[in-house]
Amino acid sequence: MLRTLPSPKEMYGALTRRDAQYEGIFVVGVKTTGIFCRPSCSARKPKPGNVEYFAGTRDALLAGYRPCKRCRPLEPVDATPQWLRPLVVAVEAEPERRWRDEQLRQMGIEPARARRWFQRHHGMTFHAYCRARRLGSALGRLHQGDDVLRAGQEAGYASDSGFREAFGKHFGASPGRARSSTRILVTRLSTPLGPMIAGATDDAMCLLEFADRRMLATQVDRLCRRLEAHMIPGDNAVLARAQTQLGEYFAGGRQRFDVPLALPGTEFQRAVWAELQTIPLGDTRSYAEQARRIGRPEAVRAVGRANGDNRVAIIVPCHRVVGSGGQLVGYGGQVWRKRALLELEAGRPLPTTSSP
Repeated sequence: MLRTLPSPKEMYGALTRRDAQYEGIFVVGVKTTGIFCRPSCSARKPKPGNVEYFAGTRDALLAGYRPCKRCRPLEPVDATPQWLRPLVVAVEAEPERRWRDEQLRQMGIEPARARRWFQRHHGMTFHAYCRARRLGSALGRLHQGDDVLRAGQEAGYASDSGFREAFGKHFGASPGRARSSTRILVTRLSTPLGPMIAGATDDAMCLLEFADRRMLATQVDRLCRRLEAHMIPGDNAVLARAQTQLGEYFAGGRQRFDVPLALPGTEFQRAVWAELQTIPLGDTRSYAEQARRIGRPEAVRAVGRANGDNRVAIIVPCHRVVGSGGQLVGYGGQVWRKRALLELEAGRPLPTTSSP
């Protein structure tokens, strides 16, 4: 069975806006050209009557469409493009290095093009990303016991004062104070339902949200305050484990997650989130039933709010809670995704969006 898509009106709106948030959610076939594209393709937009929508590239190919040479829809969603890969490899090999636009040009990369890609995929420019990586590396060294001077030098800062100033501007705290704070590494994960933002401390997963969730910034702010933490781009073993298990889940091969979790919240919220994790795959519960199970039958609305405050989607399966009549309501990742996840868990695999 095909995955449930957003409405044609919503998809056409995304197409005309070239909305990258819909990457991985659908591709569009243009009847007049026989070509299919990503939602964010920069080509001229066809009339609504000249398009049809598909959940994945396989479906578009089977319908007789050819992949667009401009937006290259057969490449994995959110994949680093070939032209940028040498730069990304170089940055990860030397996170303390300071990059100048001229060095990018020497690699055959136009700085403005790199800036736009990093802005779209990481929410910051290339140079801001590099600065965050340098400072994040320094914060990691402080956590490992390095003194402030050595941490700054290893991160590529020529002077102690320059390091302290940059560190304070980025983290809002001095290196000494930040030494005792928690570090949350954040990365972007591709899924068949669109990109997700994942965050983890060295020990546990604490964030997994769809990138287009409206409350994402609020959730991130609350999480940082709860954990007294700073967020920096990066990866670690917990995030790698989560990515592997999510891939298995979307392929229909994993029924339970065993990623360690950090779920800071009120006592009531933690009780609601713990109860969510007892709902078996393929099953659903009503908000009223969930309230009864935690011993608070009168707190149905409060249970709904706590579900909405869940910061670790899918792994803490708030999508398995439905209205009293079985209606699909109240999902921060949008109701159509809730339906798609329940369809997947009922044994109807999602089509791939990477290659046929």
